[in-house]
Amino acid sequence: MEQFLQQLLNGLFQGSIYALIALGYTMVYGVLRFINFAHGDVFMLGAFTALGLHKAFGPALASMPWPVSLILILLASMAICGALGIIIELLAYRPLRNRPRLNVLITAIGVSLFIEYTAQLFFGATQRPFPELIPRTPVASTGGLTISVAQVIVLATTITLLIGLRIVVMKTRMGLAMRALSLNPTASTLMGVNNSVVISFTFGLGSALAAAGGILYASLYPSIEPFMGIQPGLKAFVAAVLGGIGNIPGAALGGLIIGITETLVKGYGQHFGIPSGYSEAVAFVILILILVFKPSGILGKTEREKV
Repeated sequence: MEQFLQQLLNGLFQGSIYALIALGYTMVYGVLRFINFAHGDVFMLGAFTALGLHKAFGPALASMPWPVSLILILLASMAICGALGIIIELLAYRPLRNRPRLNVLITAIGVSLFIEYTAQLFFGATQRPFPELIPRTPVASTGGLTISVAQVIVLATTITLLIGLRIVVMKTRMGLAMRALSLNPTASTLMGVNNSVVISFTFGLGSALAAAGGILYASLYPSIEPFMGIQPGLKAFVAAVLGGIGNIPGAALGGLIIGITETLVKGYGQHFGIPSGYSEAVAFVILILILVFKPSGILGKTEREKV
């Protein structure tokens, strides 16, 4: 039972990071109805931005308590990557807004490859150690159950960001504009909403959440490289589809389900003849099952389109 609870907790911590990335996918889809496949690479840039800030301001940060330095680096990285998300939307996606969706999809893949190989050019292809922004010492150990400070901070930060996002979407004028745009872009324009500003804000907010996910992921697995965003990005996309693409609570739920399922397969897959290395494929098996049996996702709603 202790081993099962430990695997469950590990999956919860990992799934919370998938949830942060999935929120960016689901917000962009909810507003523009397309998948931003470069989102996972913004996740990677968030980790490298935190590394660069830590190197640049290391002496000043060392004199501060670690929670203060973590908050400063987290907020600065989120702001930088949020601005980068707005620039990506402005340069790559806005010119294609009235073009067929296939054009935008191909462009998103091209932007993803451009970010990955540009990062490889500047940062190199080898893995780099990530600084210990959060202590990795155990905060609790009971029998075979161990929880580290880093895991607790990751979960608490994720919950805080999810609550903050919920408040932004449901309680602010910009959130109201986002919801109006997702329902009817033409009507929102007629009501005085500047759709371009709302779309840019959505990209910026999603990119900031992805950056936070990259920092938290690197804090749990302290090694980063330019292609580190591919697998988490794909799993987060599956999580968004699982929960219901375009549905914010669904994206969070899907991320937790994917993280817990993947961890349980690693821990118990051998008892069912499934090698632990196949845990990476679990997310895509879930994607196939969801698309076959419930394409709208767990919390998604089936929408009818008029011909």
